[in-house]
Amino acid sequence: MKILVVGGGGREHAIIRSLKKNPAITEIFACPGNGGIAADATCVAIGATEIEKIAAFAVETKIDYAVVAPDDPLVLGCVDALEAKGIPCFGPRANAAIIEGSKVFSKNLMKKYGIPTAEYEVFDDMNAALKYLDTAPIPTVIKADGLALGKGVIIAETRDDAKTAVRDMMEGGIFGKSGSRVVVEEFLTGPEVSVLAFTDGNVVKPMVSSMDHKRIGDGDTGLNTGGMGTVAPNPYYTKEIADECMETIFLPTIRAMNEEGRTFKGCLYFGLMLTPNGPKVIEYNCRFGDPETQVVLPLLESDLLTVMQATTNGTLADVDVSFADKHACCVILASAGYPTAYKKGFEMTFTDEALAATYVAGAKLENGKLVTSGGRVTGTTAIADSLEDAIREAYRLSDGVKFEGAYRRSDIGQKALKASK
Repeated sequence: MKILVVGGGGREHAIIRSLKKNPAITEIFACPGNGGIAADATCVAIGATEIEKIAAFAVETKIDYAVVAPDDPLVLGCVDALEAKGIPCFGPRANAAIIEGSKVFSKNLMKKYGIPTAEYEVFDDMNAALKYLDTAPIPTVIKADGLALGKGVIIAETRDDAKTAVRDMMEGGIFGKSGSRVVVEEFLTGPEVSVLAFTDGNVVKPMVSSMDHKRIGDGDTGLNTGGMGTVAPNPYYTKEIADECMETIFLPTIRAMNEEGRTFKGCLYFGLMLTPNGPKVIEYNCRFGDPETQVVLPLLESDLLTVMQATTNGTLADVDVSFADKHACCVILASAGYPTAYKKGFEMTFTDEALAATYVAGAKLENGKLVTSGGRVTGTTAIADSLEDAIREAYRLSDGVKFEGAYRRSDIGQKALKASK
């Protein structure tokens, strides 16, 4: 079988490594992939958003199954384009990917169908938003409507900060067109949980829960990033809470999308806040999270391709989706200066055991050598019987990844450790 994976980050590397366990797969191609992924798949120099070129390549190469992993190509209709050429895909069509593509759409969906989320107001007009912020409860959350690489959310502690965020998005265009409309949202409190779920549009099979670490600095300080590390499972996410989420959030979301004529197939990501008033949705993503995938898929005991094909074929009810009763920790190494300005082009080296445990996100091959080419560069994952051991091992293995200016948080998993005790 020939498989195509669209995307080129650490998440895609984790997906490819997981797919490789299936002996029926003879070749895996990645569009565009990266220098690290090149060790596990054939990288093709087609960007993830070059939809027509991807479809043409898939036909020419006789791809049997495609996995569209990132948000941009999903929202742009990559699955639609591939399916139109007769190639079955993992991932939602564009009309369902809007659940992430527009925060206004997803908030309105939740309001319409009674799915618990934060109170909110939507603004197309900057002055109206600024006027509202004169009396809005503080702190508040300002969100760009469209895709913004996971960075289009600002938690404002003061009215001035909130107004600055609105001006930056709506007038300054810091997130481009994505910020021309904004959502001003109630600030929720409680532990955050990420739950990725396989769905075929009717059945929902959640993966193991995880805890992301979004801020750049120890103790959750500094700017938001794409994620500096993850642990799984999340100790705050008990069986009772999982059952409640299935009944009040997961299934109602899938039914709501069906009701709207936007059947969702693929991986639906639920970003949850466990508030004093019960679990609420902070955000939906229309795909695997990054770096959550790097701790969730290594714990998957079922065959990933079989599960993915069942979401496409509507047969998920017949497929076993099981995870190891273990703990995983992923530590991200980033370039110094990330998430703002950083330098690229530093040579990377790995010990053998670090290489086997590391997913490469931001690197390219230059003259046969792997060099840094992004902000988040690698994610090193360890699995163990206890969370404490998984954290310790992830840091030990991550010591075996070297490049100039490498930066990592030193407290990944500590909050989870405290909670589990």
